Amino acid sequence: MKSIDPQAYIDGVLANKRPLVAKTITMIESALPAHQKVAQTILEALIPESGNAARIGITGVPGVGKSTFIERFGMMLAEQGHHVAVLAVDPSSSRSGGSVMGDKTRMEKLSLHPRAYIRPSPSGGTLGGVAKKTRETMIVCEAAGFDVILVETVGVGQSETTVASMVDFFLVLMLAGAGDELQGIKKGVLELADAIAINKADGNNIQNAQEARQEYEAALSLLSPESKVWTVPVLTCSAVTMDGLKEIWETISDHRKKLSAAGQLADKRRRQATDWMRNLVEEGLKDQFYSNPHVKQRLAQITMAVESGATSPTAAAHELLALYNQ
Repeated sequence: MKSIDPQAYIDGVLANKRPLVAKTITMIESALPAHQKVAQTILEALIPESGNAARIGITGVPGVGKSTFIERFGMMLAEQGHHVAVLAVDPSSSRSGGSVMGDKTRMEKLSLHPRAYIRPSPSGGTLGGVAKKTRETMIVCEAAGFDVILVETVGVGQSETTVASMVDFFLVLMLAGAGDELQGIKKGVLELADAIAINKADGNNIQNAQEARQEYEAALSLLSPESKVWTVPVLTCSAVTMDGLKEIWETISDHRKKLSAAGQLADKRRRQATDWMRNLVEEGLKDQFYSNPHVKQRLAQITMAVESGATSPTAAAHELLALYNQ
């Protein structure tokens, strides 16, 4: 394999050369050991140049209009002079491992804006509807000069903790007028939210949105706030008419200002760095376990024994771990 010069990638990212930004992210996402080694060198050089962006996670129930919201919200910020990177996650197929990669077509205007960059990445089957290398991709985008990072997730669920653990602000988009508004959202997601925005608050739906807002405010009042300096607001917006988008950005900016002043944003980033390290250790151990020659030799037989009921999952796991520790 031809040797790869990490410095060319580092220089390209710092100069915000889009083809090299894209190639660097592809290198980071690659499973090839040679690529991973180069990616590590690149990331080590880029980390000191990162960390200054507003990192925003955006999730929502199916049909809430996430892509339209992100495109309009991103366009508004880009027009204000911000440099916006959208890390849009495509759910990988559980059968083929492939993904649709349709985000650039769904966000056509934003993808053409000179101050915006959209990077669709496969979730790779990871929890939280988030790509395996999203944290690393954020580092690259920040080093390239993007000051707003929008992380789009696939759906709402308990695993959204994964997304909340890597952003500064977690925005949950909800719908009004879709039956029992609180039925489709779990308490765990409400606890993660830094703000809830009821989208599609336009036309005949404005009254429904206001009623839903009151319901969510009542639900949030029953939860203990995570921060003493921040009360989770419930907002209404319409991505179609652009109503409320300015207020959402003001809310995000206010949150950043208050948490920074209290030292909580720096604490949050430190905790996230530790979580990232632990996740990488767990991933590395898992990879080492399944690539261990003793484990590989016996895995198929032990799996068949568990499936047939000849051995218990507990006994099988102990045997595999003993083989790994040989």
